[in-house]
Parts: sequence; C-alpha cells; structure tokens
Amino acid sequence: MTTQRSLLVFGGTGQTGQHFTRLALGDGHRVRVLARTPSKLTLDDDRLEVVQGSVTDDLDLDALLDGTDAVVMMLGDAAAQRERPVNTPLVQALVPAMRRTGTERLLYQAGGLSAAPGKPLAPALRLVRSTIARGYIGQHEDNEAVMRYLDEETRDIAWTVHRAGIGSDGPSRGELQRSARRISIGTFVDCAKYNLTALSDDTTVHTCDGSAYRR
Repeated sequence: MTTQRSLLVFGGTGQTGQHFTRLALGDGHRVRVLARTPSKLTLDDDRLEVVQGSVTDDLDLDALLDGTDAVVMMLGDAAAQRERPVNTPLVQALVPAMRRTGTERLLYQAGGLSAAPGKPLAPALRLVRSTIARGYIGQHEDNEAVMRYLDEETRDIAWTVHRAGIGSDGPSRGELQRSARRISIGTFVDCAKYNLTALSDDTTVHTCDGSAYRR
C-alpha cells in the first residue's frame, strides 16, 4: 500500500491475521481489530486499537467502520461453520454499513478449496476437498456463499477475494502472486503479505483468484 490507511480487521488474532496486523502497522497504517480475546494480540503500537467482541455478536458495524478506509476479513471457524454459515451473514450486514460510512475497500480471505463463482474447482482440488479436507465443507460452502453475494450484489464496492492455500506457519518461502489457475500452499506470513499488497492493487478488484509462488 502506497499511502497510510485506517484498516478494520476481522480475524486479526488468527494465524494469518497476526502477521497481517504486524505488517500493516509496520507499513504505517492504523489498525482496528475486533477480537474475542484481545490478549491474543500482544503487539504494542499506538496505531493499534483492539475492540473486544465476536463476529457472532450484535455488532455496531457503523461504529467499527467509523474512520476506516478498508476492511480485511481473515475468518474461519470450521466447527461453527459445520453447523451454520458464519461469514455470510456478517458480510451481508457489513456491506450496507460500508455504504453508509463510505468505506470503499474490502478484502476477504477464503480457502483455496472454495470455488469461485462460475468456476468449478480443478479435479485434483475437488478430490482433496471431498477426502482429506471433508471436515471443512461447511467452511467452503460459507466462503462460496460470500463470493456469490459479492459477485452478484456488491459490484459498487471495491472488493477482492483471496482464495489462499494456507498451509503452515514458518518463515517466508517467497512472494505469492495472483493466479487464476494455480494455488500454492503458502505460509501464514506470505499469505498476510499478499493480502496487504492486494489492498492497493486495483487489478485485484472484483476477482476471486488464488495465489502461487513464482516458479
């Protein structure tokens, strides 16, 4: 990002979210994080504001968005999403609040096994989804409902979906680049770097692409 912005982050205490928050602060941005357990975020920075709360609460979204330029969502609760959609109702409430407050940019991180609207997964990914990753079906379906809503009803918002192939923590393995065909298993920090960069990349607007390491 070339200019300092004020960001609202959902999932800022997660494995990718903590890296993202640290990197965003390091780039000079102001960051407001909604956290169920604020103590999980141990960063000490005057530009960091942590608001206690959960995405399943009755949130005052207008207040959370006040003064922000962009929203970043890196949410996933496989157990809860097996029972019901969690992210879809949040996004459906968030977008009207963004319109009311003039917040223009949204980045949503989905999983690489969640299919983009109108684009079926490759056979190999479908196999992984139905076998090794079958416990995350609810999460994928929730992500897919979010992407359909954004694609069909939210073209006035500058949104980007990153279908991340998140694998494990550890040091950077290189730079992830947007790809419509390939998805690499990235480390949390590399996915966080990609998300931060995508916020200032106008070519990612209204896309639901994956990311891959440079060959």
